[in-house]
Amino acid sequence: MNNDLIIVTGATGQLGRQIVERLLARVPAGRVGVSVRDPQKAAFPNARRGDFTDPATLKEAFEGAGQVLIVSTNTAGEAALAQHRTAIDAARDAGAGRILYTSHQGAAANSRFEPMPDHAATEAYLAASGTPWTALRNGFYVSTIAHLLGRAVETGELVAPADGPVSWTAHADLAEAAAVILADGGFDGPTPPLTAPDAVDLEGVAAIVGDLTGRTVRRVVADDQEWVAGLVSHGVPQAQATMLLGMFEASRRGEFAPTGPLLEQLIGRPATPVRAYLETLLR
Repeated sequence: MNNDLIIVTGATGQLGRQIVERLLARVPAGRVGVSVRDPQKAAFPNARRGDFTDPATLKEAFEGAGQVLIVSTNTAGEAALAQHRTAIDAARDAGAGRILYTSHQGAAANSRFEPMPDHAATEAYLAASGTPWTALRNGFYVSTIAHLLGRAVETGELVAPADGPVSWTAHADLAEAAAVILADGGFDGPTPPLTAPDAVDLEGVAAIVGDLTGRTVRRVVADDQEWVAGLVSHGVPQAQATMLLGMFEASRRGEFAPTGPLLEQLIGRPATPVRAYLETLLR
């Protein structure tokens, strides 16, 4: 790759921050810039103000960029698509030679989990942008397990709707892979799945937790609608509870089960397994 400026958005978030850290270990600092809503919160040099809801800021944030990595927003639905399209348009208009986007291994228009059609639609918009592009098909964040566990260690029951195997993947591994691709290139369009090598369902998670803690943790399958009603009764908005149910519906359809060797090939070491994540979580 040449010495073009690389701009990474969302550099104060968990994934974006780690991507920048690992990128700075691979390329000169002068080649790396970050685009964030509040530059004062960015712990990196060359921080520029860039807000996906304010196109004027993105014009300045992306100026001079050879590559722009768009870290997907935390919103969903039309709001997410509008923000992604705005960022893509700004990167294209700034003359970026390549636009990269943090997508998901489960990106599909027909997925039951709302963020997945958003990723698929964003990829389609990228493909029509006229600019070379790469979609990083990241595995499902392993940190999600912490939320799914809840109080399972204390109660001895991991209660959730029926699920399926998921190739849980660590932020740190995905960040390093993104840094390698930004520094070295090599991918047009969607990458193969960037995942850990094994897919584990919640019954498997419960077994690992039990082994690590020495306590029996039983996997209890909850009725879909009763589970949603329980979330709503604890203050979760209905729409959000329904979206979360979609994650389980998608996983039991096998949408997050595919694995591949590319992540480990890129980072040059074994990917972080679920057990290692849980060992750290349960300390």
